[in-house]
Amino acid sequence: MRTIVTGAAGFIGFHVAKRLLERGDQVIGIDNLSDYYDVRLKLDRLAQINNQSGFTFHKQDLVEHEPVAQLFKEVGAQRVIHLAAQAGVRYSLENPHAYVDSNVVGFLNVLEACRHNKIEHLVYASSSSVYGSNTKVPFSVHDNVDHPVSLYAATKKANELMAHTYSHLYRIPMTGLRFFTVYGPWGRPDMALFKFTRSILANEPIDVYNNGEHQRDFTYIDDIVEGIIRVVDRVPAPDPDWNGQSPDPGTSSAPYRLYNIGNHSSVQLMDFIAALETALGKKAEKRMLPMQPGDVQATYADVEDLARDVGFSPDTPIETGIARFIDWYKDYYRI
Repeated sequence: MRTIVTGAAGFIGFHVAKRLLERGDQVIGIDNLSDYYDVRLKLDRLAQINNQSGFTFHKQDLVEHEPVAQLFKEVGAQRVIHLAAQAGVRYSLENPHAYVDSNVVGFLNVLEACRHNKIEHLVYASSSSVYGSNTKVPFSVHDNVDHPVSLYAATKKANELMAHTYSHLYRIPMTGLRFFTVYGPWGRPDMALFKFTRSILANEPIDVYNNGEHQRDFTYIDDIVEGIIRVVDRVPAPDPDWNGQSPDPGTSSAPYRLYNIGNHSSVQLMDFIAALETALGKKAEKRMLPMQPGDVQATYADVEDLARDVGFSPDTPIETGIARFIDWYKDYYRI
């Protein structure tokens, strides 16, 4: 199987590409190596897979329509796993154009390339952030998500709408995956676990937003990857029971599906920090701060559809996942 993985130098993209290569697939990695965070970390991820048989890498910005179209045409892939995006909720308040360029224009170029190259399945990253102002938990793909509270979330909701449109018009099988707070080895430096670890080891205070009252469905990277791999192998078909009189947001009369991938448990932020303190053997100095614009109080994934359709639901405890991250962090930074 020849699979394009966009964002291949990113946190999730790297792990997905590595897993596909391990099972014998050919992987075409695409990444623009943006400087949103330390490019050295991205290059070091790529170094783990660059010499593996079956992997080729292309430095390419998905915003550039013609080069993207030509690249898709040349590589002749059968499937696409689209993980490239401008991430981060708070950064979207400062640099909104970066999100529209990468997450909307870039995604449109991927959709057009899939349309013109007979891609048999596009799996793309959405986000738990699309649930926005929803307070009914656990969050279900069958619930309405029309009230995002950040531009990042709005671009991910836009991706779902754009994907459905192309799936309907051109009968391209597409699956959107709403990820819930992914963490683990090789993670992003702008994420809480990475920042907390760095600050605690440096004897610096950590910023605890919403006075520690956040709840998050923390999902370990290996569980995310397992879900992606199982989903990409399950090409969706139109739902014969879909009814326009009572439309189900999670399915469609087109070959289109949405799934949550989360640990289906909501963990208090203070409990997450306590698990990190235990793994480090060191207490954190906490700077309690109010809730930030664009944040939500709690996330909690309903993964019933994922479990039913692909036979998998994430279950890695935070204590296990955090310990693995700390082992990687200390090795990578030679601590």
